[in-house]
Amino acid sequence: MVRATEFGKEMRMRADRMPVIVGVALSDYPKAPNLTSHGHHAQALQRVLEESGVRLEDVDGYMSVGTGGMNVDDVATMAEYFRIKHRWAEGSQIGGAAYQGFVDHAKTVIESGICDTVLMTYGSDLRSNKRRSLAPRLADQFVESPRCYENPYGPTILGNYALAAQRHMHEFGTTLEQLAEIAVSTRLHAANNPFALNREPITIADVVNAPRVADPLGKLDACVVTDGGAAVIMTTLERARDLRQKPIYLLGSATAQTHWSINQMPDYTTTAAAVSGPAAFAQAGVTPADIDTAQLYDSFTITVMLLLEGLGFCRRGEGGAFVRDGKLRPGGRLPTNTDGGGLSACHPGMRGVFTLIEAVLQLRGQAGARQVPDAKLAVACGSGGILSCISTLILGKEQP
Repeated sequence: MVRATEFGKEMRMRADRMPVIVGVALSDYPKAPNLTSHGHHAQALQRVLEESGVRLEDVDGYMSVGTGGMNVDDVATMAEYFRIKHRWAEGSQIGGAAYQGFVDHAKTVIESGICDTVLMTYGSDLRSNKRRSLAPRLADQFVESPRCYENPYGPTILGNYALAAQRHMHEFGTTLEQLAEIAVSTRLHAANNPFALNREPITIADVVNAPRVADPLGKLDACVVTDGGAAVIMTTLERARDLRQKPIYLLGSATAQTHWSINQMPDYTTTAAAVSGPAAFAQAGVTPADIDTAQLYDSFTITVMLLLEGLGFCRRGEGGAFVRDGKLRPGGRLPTNTDGGGLSACHPGMRGVFTLIEAVLQLRGQAGARQVPDAKLAVACGSGGILSCISTLILGKEQP
């Protein structure tokens, strides 16, 4: 009996330390010329503290990274800026997968008792600052790594993704029209988001006939360039009971990497989502068929198609057929990138945190006109580098 009582007490203690998401907020986007990158961090922070009820002095863990790894708003600089007295700080730079990775790591430090309340912030003035390139500095082009063989020749970001798109079309017969469906469905979602940069409708023909930028990808296959910032707060289930928002539960999380330089990508039609996706779903005890809405990194249309395949929503090579009948559109079987995504709404350089926040808003039922009815399970997936690092989160509105 004593052992049973102690075991029950231990289980309650573990449940009380269950990591949950209790706050999410965005700064002004898509254009905010009055804000620097620091200003986006700060505005999102103010809003997330207000909406969650968390006090800044209660934050003891902090995670942040700057767009493109620039040290103007790295984790140490921003912790000083906000005067955060942290017991844990992290600024791992894995690009667009960084903030999903932060959630994965925050789970560990909260469960272990290292921290009780973890804050994540992001900010970028990429559009207003007219700094349209995330290309490496000249000094970085000759680092002794696989990138030293490609950087001196100046490959464009879109050109790198075009390699994957071309290979997918060659191997599986994927068509421009199928890729275009991803852009069209995302724009339909953007029409329901009053803050989206581009809300006017487009057609399959518009996307297919748009100027080619890097064959086979054209102008409307690529993400927009915007300003924007975001903040997320995680804490224990015990503390969440005294806060303003219903907690959102992290059911599964995993991160994987296959390469960093595009010339080292093992297979242009397979990403690390094929590793992180199944791992996160297994941890959550659910399958892709159970998901109500997907928030997937959409730097380009091919990114979404490869993530859908890797995560297990369809088989490898079947992404074109999967999206063709409107599954991703409003009212479809798998409403995807419901805020308008990076293709139409907001992409300030690293969009992973925005997929996370949209997933949380959908599960709270706070997405307004773009709300997916009765959403209970969501996937938020970030892609960093050039389809290099993929981090997958499975979120739920109900306690497991």
